[in-house]
Amino acid sequence: MKTRAVVLRAVSTARPYSTTRPVEVEELELGAPREGEVLVRIAAASLCHSDLSVVNGDRVRPLPMALGHEAVGVVQETGPGVSRVRPGDHVALVFVPSCGFCPDCAAGRPALCAQAAAANGAGALLHGPPLLTDGSGTPVHHQLGVSAFAEHAVLAQESVVPIPKDIPFAVASMFGCAVLTGAGAVINTAALQPGQSVAVYGLGGVGLSAVLGARAAGAYPIIAVDPVPDKRELALQLGATHAYAPDEAIEAIRQLTSGGAELAIEAVGNAKVMADCLTAVTRGGTVVSVGLPAPDRMLEVPALAFAGEGKSLLGSYMGDAVPRRDIPRFLGLWRAGLMPVERMHTGTLPLTDINTALEELASGRAIRQVIDTSGMLDA
Repeated sequence: MKTRAVVLRAVSTARPYSTTRPVEVEELELGAPREGEVLVRIAAASLCHSDLSVVNGDRVRPLPMALGHEAVGVVQETGPGVSRVRPGDHVALVFVPSCGFCPDCAAGRPALCAQAAAANGAGALLHGPPLLTDGSGTPVHHQLGVSAFAEHAVLAQESVVPIPKDIPFAVASMFGCAVLTGAGAVINTAALQPGQSVAVYGLGGVGLSAVLGARAAGAYPIIAVDPVPDKRELALQLGATHAYAPDEAIEAIRQLTSGGAELAIEAVGNAKVMADCLTAVTRGGTVVSVGLPAPDRMLEVPALAFAGEGKSLLGSYMGDAVPRRDIPRFLGLWRAGLMPVERMHTGTLPLTDINTALEELASGRAIRQVIDTSGMLDA
């Protein structure tokens, strides 16, 4: 079948993206779902900083690539052997399609699935090579097994999680990456306990989801750190108890917590911010890093911070989530009013405005923009 999709053919740092147009909407050929795969009509796709990192080259991916990894849609067709979903199901899309059998999957850490990492790194799907081709017959790679900035996508059944049909598409579109990663880092990776103090550095979609996770877990105080005043104000509305610019944060955190936060979430993807987080936590405190810095960035911190001060630095990919467990429970928190992710929604744009959306994200003005890929938001 034919489908329109957003394609990146060469990385670009030239801005503004709204005029340099590093990506274009192209008509591609999409193969039918194979064994274990499903065809999904994309209803809404949310724009994440990881998408921008592919465009600017911070995350090296095989090109050309059809972009988009955080989305929700409706199953249209299933291939042989599919048992998890059926046509008509509403599904959230997940960017790590765990195999279920490797040591990490068996240990309950599907985000670290080696087979999925290999497929994602190659721009393929879990069950086979890319199914997208352009007008010349050239294969187009899939971003993280999803490629959701499109009217339709074929995914491994392991990349979709059924969700209730009454959840608005624009809301549900944020749960496959931002909420899993941010709230998951607090609840799964750090196992935050009620009453513990937390500082969140970086207030994009992932960082604000960490604020929501900390609020749902009963943390106090919840300290939000970002250079953008509007993002700090939004963090306060979402449950942060205090908010500061980076240059005043460490001293304020120490005063609020009698020496340092018990947990710091680094959601920027910046080595200096990781180091600041280690400074901001108390003796015995923990830093969880969820940001994705460029591969050549190096971290330099006092070695004595670990054995000498008992501090921990943990990495968290996809919030150490088990998507089939965590997406439903986080949606339950949304129903209860404890995760109002709709407050992070800063605009809805058609597929053709993707370069404008990239520029809004790069500028720091936007948090989570929703791309109406196929007109279903108006349905």
